[in-house]
Amino acid sequence: LSLTPSRCSGVGLALCQRLLEEDGRIHLCIACRNEQKSEATRDLILATHPSAQVSTVDIDLGSLASILRATRELRCRFQRLDFVYLNAGIMPNPHVNFKALWHGLLSGRLLHMLTTAEGIMTQTDRLNGDGLQEVFATNLFGHFILVRQLQALLCGNEKPSRLIWTSSSNARESAFSLSDYQHAKGQESYSSSKYATDLTSVVLNRKFNNQGLYSSVVCPGLVMSNMTYRILPVFMWKLLMPIMWLIRFFAKTYTLTPYNGAEAHVWLFKQKPESLDSLVKYHSCTSGLGKRYVEPQKMDVDEDTAEKFYQKLLELEEQTLEKYKDLLD
Repeated sequence: LSLTPSRCSGVGLALCQRLLEEDGRIHLCIACRNEQKSEATRDLILATHPSAQVSTVDIDLGSLASILRATRELRCRFQRLDFVYLNAGIMPNPHVNFKALWHGLLSGRLLHMLTTAEGIMTQTDRLNGDGLQEVFATNLFGHFILVRQLQALLCGNEKPSRLIWTSSSNARESAFSLSDYQHAKGQESYSSSKYATDLTSVVLNRKFNNQGLYSSVVCPGLVMSNMTYRILPVFMWKLLMPIMWLIRFFAKTYTLTPYNGAEAHVWLFKQKPESLDSLVKYHSCTSGLGKRYVEPQKMDVDEDTAEKFYQKLLELEEQTLEKYKDLLD
């Protein structure tokens, strides 16, 4: 069984279709924010794989109540989970710093900035209904609570279970702070949440490998999706697309299509988890001529920081779930 919480479009949808191309026998459970999105995604998948086993569950990763209701349902429906793809994410009100881009051009760092978005992307965050920073809650903490609530289905099985997190090349230590791990004071909440994702994956391996649960991190590269299209007006993307296809000859992370962006996710589906390095991020790459491949890169994470962050997540979990006792078993 593969559980895929996602935005039900872009890489998430492409991943579902590609997993079924790899193994049509799997039971795929797609998790979207509401029933309408779930059913629409299921219909799209069944249109190309009519005999597939596809079920749905409604879950909003930005709402603790929704997560607890969904995980209770999943524990009733399934006895184990083989794969959980943690792919949901938001980037609210993104802004491009064109001045920084110009300085990057003058300093010779433009290609680096274009492939990592370092210093050129800012976001405006806000509090959600649970009193948490929205980006942190949706991109990281909601997934963390999901994993914690599904632990009985993930640990102690005959075969290992896998967590596969969608991170980013924009995950940077400079955007993250243990003292402000929700990133309430900065303007790079997306980058902070993705670095927090890397930290969480590292520490989960230390805690749960001996119980048969393994965690990996992937980067889909630069994919043209609903999230990407909100960064600039549509007409600008149309003007830029020929240039972006050209840049791919120099920047292998310009995967551009969701199908290409899911390459690392699918590659990990076929690997033995015991053979993987928990300190590596697996990047989806595409050559200038369109050849897809996966490139492992060491993550810039400190294991001591990861442990301290994990303890903060446990403390926050205890605080925030206090008011949801009626939804806890």
